[in-house]
Amino acid sequence: MEWKNMINALDNARKQMKKACTLSQSCSLDMNEFEILSHPKRIIELSIPVRMDDGKVKSFQWFRSQHNNARGPFKGGIRFHQDVTRDEVKALSMWMSFKCSVIDIPLGWGKGWVIVNPKELSVWELERLSRAYVRWLYKYIGSGQDVPAPDVNTTPQIMAWMMDEYSLLTGQYNPWAFTGKPLTSGGSQWRGTATAQWGVYVLQKVLELNNDSLKWKKIAIQWAWNAGLVMAELLVELGATVIWISDSRGWITNTSGIDIGKISMLKSQRKSVIDYEDATQLWAKEVLELDCDILIPAALENQISKENTDNIKAQYILELANWPVTSDADEVLFDKWIQVIPDILANAWGVMVSYFEQVQNDANFYWEAPEVDAKLFKKITQAATDVFEIAKEHNTYLRNWAYIIAMKRIFDAMKDRGQV
Repeated sequence: MEWKNMINALDNARKQMKKACTLSQSCSLDMNEFEILSHPKRIIELSIPVRMDDGKVKSFQWFRSQHNNARGPFKGGIRFHQDVTRDEVKALSMWMSFKCSVIDIPLGWGKGWVIVNPKELSVWELERLSRAYVRWLYKYIGSGQDVPAPDVNTTPQIMAWMMDEYSLLTGQYNPWAFTGKPLTSGGSQWRGTATAQWGVYVLQKVLELNNDSLKWKKIAIQWAWNAGLVMAELLVELGATVIWISDSRGWITNTSGIDIGKISMLKSQRKSVIDYEDATQLWAKEVLELDCDILIPAALENQISKENTDNIKAQYILELANWPVTSDADEVLFDKWIQVIPDILANAWGVMVSYFEQVQNDANFYWEAPEVDAKLFKKITQAATDVFEIAKEHNTYLRNWAYIIAMKRIFDAMKDRGQV
């Protein structure tokens, strides 16, 4: 298991928001805006009964946090996971609102969570749980209200079941009620690649704005699975060298470079990075402190805090995971001239592709993968440029200005609508 500090997610999110408000007199943000945006508009909490294969009925606790819809309908992932708190669901819904806003798409955000370990369910139990979720939720969702999407442990197949159940309940085919669906059910091209590609685009743009490039950069990536592994492959193609990589079983390093093709092969065989022969294994607390150019935490939250910032040697940190750098650590890293590319900018790929999927569903006209990729590139490079240039002008770190831009856009929409 990856090492992390146990810091309340909601407290961390609110600290980041408060810092942005404190620094943003020029944008007319103040503590009133902080007070309004630091709470979700609504939290729904229910118990969902589902009949198991053995005939017994089991109840599953379910949360849905709907943060803000001033700029558009709520939009948010559904997690199936056994570990959750109300504060974490609130924090995730807030972060996702800011993601939508900083990349400038007309959506608000929500977040859903069912307390369940899906590995303990059969396929039929998983389908019944997914459909039951929709039966309890469908009055609160739809293209003008709240459009759920996949998240941890929820797959395109689950989204297809949910969309089908919603269509049965409403009496018409409604592909726009859920995103992250398979292509056969109205999904979008490029979704599987977009996670890592978005991260590469934003990293390239920030490096370019710093008159720098990926060539010869030494990369450390936490979590060799899905986004992290695909990103490693893309970065190597662009001339970087991966010198450290990890998964749930361990951490390895080779300062001369790790063969990502071999790592991909090991993972496809359900093996671990520790089965890679030409590398040295590390202890958990060593891994984030290696000498590298770019550190990419792509796994868990609270990985970098005041406890270990003094030992961080990377020049850049790209937050591919949600909130891997704590609010207190931001200032220390900034003083050390370490540039953190914040999660609300670096991993906003999911909501962007989901938004593209909604647009295609509404039009009943679907784009090819190159067109989706081109739209992704245009959006992320513009958002990264906006955040970087204004942060540089005001001599503050990127997260602060990303939050300022996001919060101002949301609050301006609320004022224009007469909500405040």
